[in-house]
Amino acid sequence: MRNAHGEFIWYELITGDPDAARAFYGSVVGWTIAADAASAGGVEYRTIEAADGAAGGMLTMTPDMRANGGRPGWFGYFGVDDVDATAAAITAEGGEVHMPPTDIPGVGRIAMVSDPQDMPFYIMRGAMDAVSTAYQRMGAGHVSWNELSTTDDAAALAFYERRFNIGKIGVMPMGEMGDYSFIANDGKSGQDDAIGAVMKAPPGAPTGWSFYFRVPDIAESKARIEAGGGRVINGPMDVPGGEKVLQATDPEGVAFGLVAPQ
Repeated sequence: MRNAHGEFIWYELITGDPDAARAFYGSVVGWTIAADAASAGGVEYRTIEAADGAAGGMLTMTPDMRANGGRPGWFGYFGVDDVDATAAAITAEGGEVHMPPTDIPGVGRIAMVSDPQDMPFYIMRGAMDAVSTAYQRMGAGHVSWNELSTTDDAAALAFYERRFNIGKIGVMPMGEMGDYSFIANDGKSGQDDAIGAVMKAPPGAPTGWSFYFRVPDIAESKARIEAGGGRVINGPMDVPGGEKVLQATDPEGVAFGLVAPQ
């Protein structure tokens, strides 16, 4: 058994300073990240481990990546039934393929793409029929919430429903900022099924997918962010559902979020 088409199956930090990122996120989120990386074709890769297993990976930027406009950031992977067909469908809708479908021995077939509003992400079909638990709504040390801030939220919602079976299941009005639309996978409709939300980015604000990692205490993690050279951008603040969140950047300027019980 594997994850259904359109589910988040992996998260990846692309970083120019793996030692600094390892120390920072180990302190803030509580991850265990290997000091030594696996290396294939000149690319270094480390697995990010939460207490109950893999939560994602960390890829070290190469000079070629930098030369071709690569930048540090967090990226999500959607599991798909057919990488090539999905990539072709995305380009037919006005999206773009940044890395063509490629086989990674023992891992699977992947491609890096962007949606019609130019928000990048990966698509992947794993080499094994195993269920990924990298996303867990309530799992400590895992991504707990996937949030898309985009230039056209209505178009984005329609795109992700067509291509990934991710549908809108509710809305929280935000006044002049528009709607905060909750999303869930494959026909699920309960509020507890929400995997994240889509919103229209305010003028001048950053766009793209953002990921919130679950921690036990938001105030303690905030202090660790600041002590580790990161910066808290917004929060902590209470949100519906009895949780607190904050948005921050790591020492490289990479955006991420945290979520914890109130």
